[in-house]
Amino acid sequence: MNAAIAFAIAAVVVLAGAVLFATVRRRDARGAIGFLSRETKGRDRSDETGLPETEHRPTGREVERAAAEERAGRSTELAPVESAPPAPWTPPDPETLGVTRRQFLNRGIVVTMILALSAFGASLIGFLWPPAAAGTKTKIKVGKVDDILGEVRATGEPKYVSEGPRPFYINPYPSSAVPAAKKVYDGAVLTGMEGGIVALYQKCVHLGCRVPWCKTSQWFECPCHGSKYNRVGEKKGGPAPRGLDRFGVEIAGGVATVDTGVVITGPPIGTNTTGQEAEGPHCITS
Repeated sequence: MNAAIAFAIAAVVVLAGAVLFATVRRRDARGAIGFLSRETKGRDRSDETGLPETEHRPTGREVERAAAEERAGRSTELAPVESAPPAPWTPPDPETLGVTRRQFLNRGIVVTMILALSAFGASLIGFLWPPAAAGTKTKIKVGKVDDILGEVRATGEPKYVSEGPRPFYINPYPSSAVPAAKKVYDGAVLTGMEGGIVALYQKCVHLGCRVPWCKTSQWFECPCHGSKYNRVGEKKGGPAPRGLDRFGVEIAGGVATVDTGVVITGPPIGTNTTGQEAEGPHCITS
């Protein structure tokens, strides 16, 4: 989809540049060759009297001269005028064959517009192009489960892991809620819950904002539009359409590994396997 949009933008930029270039070329050609105005064309049509081309038509200056001679008593015969011999050909000055100032300015404007449109199109393509991932490693070893649980109890906050392309939180999952979890979750997510932890993607499922932890309510609360999730990422309020998305967890020898290569869709609205309610004032009141 992004590649198609980028191609369309590039095509529009090239087409706009071609139209500008063609317009300036047309104006340059008119300035160099010249063209007849509507008034001149009308005067030429009115002069078509049907006289043969060989008949001499006196000019206004000749008529005035004849009248003056007649008043002076001299002959009214007009003296024949011999045409001057053709001037010898001289080669044009090379400087006159160069680019005129108008042509230079017009072409400069076209080049500037093309560069500006190209830069604008490149910036749009860069904006629409997906950014490179922060890392390529998808299976993140987060340490021993007992150490993680001890760290969370000591700080009152989930463990935040920024390593890899998709940062996530790790929070404890109570063993008493595992029977209820088996009715909702399965696979590697349930494996992590049985081991005592849950790995939650940091992005809000509403519009993708990063969801911070509220230490007073012990919930995840999105500052963008007020979506709220309990400690294990199940939706409690706001416009979010489901609970937080999550990752599968593998536990071997007491060490947990989170697979961030696959985002697992969060639980539906109404899921509340732990029964946890807000434990204090909310950080987001809207």
